[in-house]
Amino acid sequence: MANVDELSAARIAAGVAAGDFSAEEVAKASLDAIEARDGEVQAFLEVSAELALDAARATDARRAAGEPLGPMAGVPVAFKDNMHLVGTHTTCASRMLESYESTYTATCVQRLLDAGATPLGKANMDEFAFGSSTETSHFHPTHNPWDLERVPGGSSGGSAAAVAAGEACVSLGSDTGGSIRQPASLCGVVGLKPTYGAVSRYGVVAFGSSLDQVGPFGRRVEDVALAMNALVAGGHDPYDSTSQDCPVDFLEHLEEGVEGLRVGVVPRLMDAAGLDPEVRDAVEGARRMLEGAGAEVVEVDLPHIDAAISAYYVIGPCEAFSNLARFDGVRYGYQEPGCSTLAEQSALSRAHGFGAEAKRRQMLGAYLLASGVYDEYYVPAQKARTLITQDYVRAFGRCDAILMPSAPRTAFRFGEISDPTQMYLSDMYTISCNIAGNGGISVPLGLGAASGLPVSAQLQGPAFKDRVLLRVARALEREVEAAGTKAMGAVAPEFAGRGGEL
Repeated sequence: MANVDELSAARIAAGVAAGDFSAEEVAKASLDAIEARDGEVQAFLEVSAELALDAARATDARRAAGEPLGPMAGVPVAFKDNMHLVGTHTTCASRMLESYESTYTATCVQRLLDAGATPLGKANMDEFAFGSSTETSHFHPTHNPWDLERVPGGSSGGSAAAVAAGEACVSLGSDTGGSIRQPASLCGVVGLKPTYGAVSRYGVVAFGSSLDQVGPFGRRVEDVALAMNALVAGGHDPYDSTSQDCPVDFLEHLEEGVEGLRVGVVPRLMDAAGLDPEVRDAVEGARRMLEGAGAEVVEVDLPHIDAAISAYYVIGPCEAFSNLARFDGVRYGYQEPGCSTLAEQSALSRAHGFGAEAKRRQMLGAYLLASGVYDEYYVPAQKARTLITQDYVRAFGRCDAILMPSAPRTAFRFGEISDPTQMYLSDMYTISCNIAGNGGISVPLGLGAASGLPVSAQLQGPAFKDRVLLRVARALEREVEAAGTKAMGAVAPEFAGRGGEL
């Protein structure tokens, strides 16, 4: 007997296909784990037990009939609550959409279901993905499984915590400025933000349309690669004009190592103000590991990266203001009672339906797009975006991937960061990747010597070279395992053995 959180996604899919256990057994074990653990972690907003069991039984029926099974057969998956799934609510962790029921299923969700995944439910998040700690959720905060008094990161904190707590094997999140990689780092799991356009965004409630990207969390790099195969299956999505054909097998070269590859480092990023010494030391250790594994380490420069946060907090709020204008209290979403005019209903519904951070970002976007202000801020931000993108192109002319921290520090306590501008700095190492549209992945390195909390390294790669990025990430993961310093790869110790027996 084993706990379901001890099995990788690949092992679950292979075990279901071989008849070692049924998809229904896996689903029940995962639901048991959620029941035993989520009262403390609070990773989920909605558990879709009926959908999970129906999907699992359908997988078992296909196997019994001798039909081929998908690559994610029986794998329990959680979805961030900004992704539509028929049979669930899609609330974006907001009062505005508290009662909204999904009327269709997002392409990214459907592709995992088509690959045989078992849908466990919807994971908590910062309201409308505005935040870096999951503290802005309208419903409740999510707790970091490694220390329940600390945040899991955000905005995809529920998705990261569900995997770290062993409640889900894989989860999906969305990353606008680091919202997959930062919580992955704080929760000690693997988190991939693919190249912009590699995964369809159809059916995902938009924050910043030119920045958002859907990607998977997993406890191992292999799980993330397996999920990517399902996410890109079918190629271009006609419902998303930004999606691209990505016909590659992300598992094909995963174990080939880094011999002959060049890994870039940006020295001044390692000396940046706000970078915790234990994070710096861990990432330096990762550099030495990759070098020892055969990679050539070269110094590169990203001269305009200091402008990334400033550009992001112009472009992001402007796009958020545009995308959230549809929530007007008239067609769907929260409706203020007792209003006599549409104007009054719209104004009060938005005032009372959105939380503080959602209103802050929309107000900023409205100001930045105003006449006389647009040319002063928005246009220069787009110019900075071009310069940052060109910097990456030059850097990737000299290397195959760039190594840097995922987050400047380990998980912080609830309420520890109250200044919004200080909270924004949590994404200081991840935002530039979204600005340029490149792929990025967070890889756990173990526990910090001082904090005893998860520490991770980030790898960034050229656009549509995510397969190489995963290959480097797997090589680093292998080196960390060989060094015996990796405390990840399974459920956080506090939750080990609590429910989920298979």
